[in-house]
Amino acid sequence: MKVLNEGGDPSEIYRPDIHLQNGKPKEDFRNFKEGPLMDRVFNTYLLMHTNQTVQFVKKKHEEYGGCSLRQMTLMEALDLLDAVVDESDPDVDFPNSYHAYQTSEGIRKAHPDKDWFHLAGLMHDLGKILALHGEPQWAVVGDTFPVGCKVQDSVVFRDSTFRDNPDMKNPIYNSKYGIYQPNCGLENVLMSWGHDEYMYRVMKRNNFALPQEAFYMIRFHSFYPWHTGGDYMHLCNEEDLCMLPWVKEFNTFDLYTKCEELPEPAELRSYYQGLVDKYCPGKLWW
Repeated sequence: MKVLNEGGDPSEIYRPDIHLQNGKPKEDFRNFKEGPLMDRVFNTYLLMHTNQTVQFVKKKHEEYGGCSLRQMTLMEALDLLDAVVDESDPDVDFPNSYHAYQTSEGIRKAHPDKDWFHLAGLMHDLGKILALHGEPQWAVVGDTFPVGCKVQDSVVFRDSTFRDNPDMKNPIYNSKYGIYQPNCGLENVLMSWGHDEYMYRVMKRNNFALPQEAFYMIRFHSFYPWHTGGDYMHLCNEEDLCMLPWVKEFNTFDLYTKCEELPEPAELRSYYQGLVDKYCPGKLWW
């Protein structure tokens, strides 16, 4: 099965050590132990880990899976992110629209020949517009994890935030495989509900003309316990493992391009509008 259809393993492609460009050491990113935003971050995860249950996730799939809220262009959705500041992120305290351009421009510099990858960077957090539709941030942002099976060690704040989650009382949901089968594939796993799954559904609903790598990047870029923590491999199938290097590559830019030096969207919009027109033009269903 050949799934890396856009040029092979991304680790073979040269890219700069981007975390040094921002003047911030790599180890200082995703610091969940201390920092000026830590109270806000912890409270967001506490609410997430208390309320994200199998029942809750299924309800959100029914509510948003059909992408029938409204119609708008991708760039109109991007403009809405001007009003969203991610309360789960310990690294930034500015609107998500700037982070979108930081990520996409980092990818563009390292992978100039992969314009689909540039667009994936721009749109990866567009699902956070759910926070403007009335969803609490704990149901939109932050790291994702599978519900319906044992919470693995690398899930952030694992030891201090799950005790009031009703699913913790169900022995089936607290076994290694839970409601799943070995190597069932992430396609068949219920992830905690958030912007990743929602945007993936938008992409599918509107038939985005992007390679499978882009769909994986969007759907699982917040699944840190998998792509960074190395957990939940027992649920993965062959395709998941083939796509993992691309998700890891995407994460490099999603995380390490964050800095206080903000881009100028007006100077970049024309280029990305061209990509939108190529891969996902017109009014889309959200």
